[in-house]
Amino acid sequence: MMKYARHNLLSSLVPLQQGSLNHHHSQSIGRLRTFSSQFRRFNSSNGKGPIFSEKDKVNGQYPPPWFSVAPMMDWTDNHYRFLARLISKRAWLFTEMVVAETIVHQKDNLDRFLAFPPEQHPIVLQIGGSNLDNLAKAAELANAYDYDEINLNCGCPSGKVAGHGCFGARLMFDPKFVGDAMSTIATNCDAPVSVKCRIGVDDRDSYNELCEFVYTVSSKSPTKHFIIHARKALLNGLSPAENRTIPPLKYEYYFALLRDFPDLQFTLNGGITCIDQVAAARRQGAHNVMVGRAAYNNPWHMLGHVDSAIYGLPPSVLSRRQVLEQFQIYGDSILKEDGRKKPNVRQLVKPLLNLFHGERGNGLWKRKADTALHHCTTMKSFLEETLSEIPDTVLDSVPERNTPESDGDFVDLDGLLPPPYRCEQQLHSLNDQKASPLLCTA
Repeated sequence: MMKYARHNLLSSLVPLQQGSLNHHHSQSIGRLRTFSSQFRRFNSSNGKGPIFSEKDKVNGQYPPPWFSVAPMMDWTDNHYRFLARLISKRAWLFTEMVVAETIVHQKDNLDRFLAFPPEQHPIVLQIGGSNLDNLAKAAELANAYDYDEINLNCGCPSGKVAGHGCFGARLMFDPKFVGDAMSTIATNCDAPVSVKCRIGVDDRDSYNELCEFVYTVSSKSPTKHFIIHARKALLNGLSPAENRTIPPLKYEYYFALLRDFPDLQFTLNGGITCIDQVAAARRQGAHNVMVGRAAYNNPWHMLGHVDSAIYGLPPSVLSRRQVLEQFQIYGDSILKEDGRKKPNVRQLVKPLLNLFHGERGNGLWKRKADTALHHCTTMKSFLEETLSEIPDTVLDSVPERNTPESDGDFVDLDGLLPPPYRCEQQLHSLNDQKASPLLCTA
């Protein structure tokens, strides 16, 4: 596998074969350095360490992705990811999906799509596409940004993606191509690679077909990590939202994959709405768990427990007031940037609107926020004008969690597991009476 020297975001953001971008990247690096130094000074003055430092690594690596936040279009942008990292040091964060052609055709404007503050590590870039040349170029260009993993979207059922775009969930119809795509991506970047997929598409939804997909992709590429949304995708007749709720969850397929592919890593996704479910899935043997909308719609109560409940760290002592103080510094540093593409206050505030989900004063605060967004030009002025609606007891409290009562959806799955998977080669061997007693693994 071709490897390139790793580039640190703050020392070199020059994409390979893009020497003409030196001036563009040097300006972006300067802005990121300015923000990072301001942020670290704030933490130091408040007796806090950096969000994620080298000491958080084990043997030079970040902790495993036992918990991750799913890639969500229009939601998991830089601003949400920064908020998420303030609340959880350990959660793995995903970008929004970036189409390979966008990266290739926007090579003079890559920071808009790929740059992120270094505090967001560990972070995964999800890309989408079905053209091998463009996937190769996109991986090569993204390599300079030092992502911790690159993920290929093989699960989105949206008509724009799986229909007109001919990628996303539609790629599951052609596992050999996905294997070639993953090999191409891995050849052109230094980061590990992974696939996010459904358990099936349309009428191709048997457990054996899912195993054929996993086996083929892992055999044809260095892919060792699969993120499994435990529902099938229906490409006709259902909206993306309906595809997240109508097809039934089949967690037994996920746990059967753990049995049949012991050399691979699998992340469970779909239908998980609270930290107790995450912990329950892990107790039942799930390698990793990914949460989507629950981490966006209720970030305080979902992400606030990740480090303690999933990674075994002491409970957080950070309050929402302290989180907002740090987010204010981040937001106002971004607003001071020059350039037409800088965000406005409304874009920065968007991920904060669910921070007080279910708390006293939340409704009044949202109404006041809507009014303030019409005239506030800084995060400081926005927060000063609106936070009076939130009681101090809410602003200054730390995440609290009740003891989980049961393992819920993840108990008694053993009787539901499908029969063990045997790959085609093993079936031929069985027919020739030369079968091995071992299960086929990838």
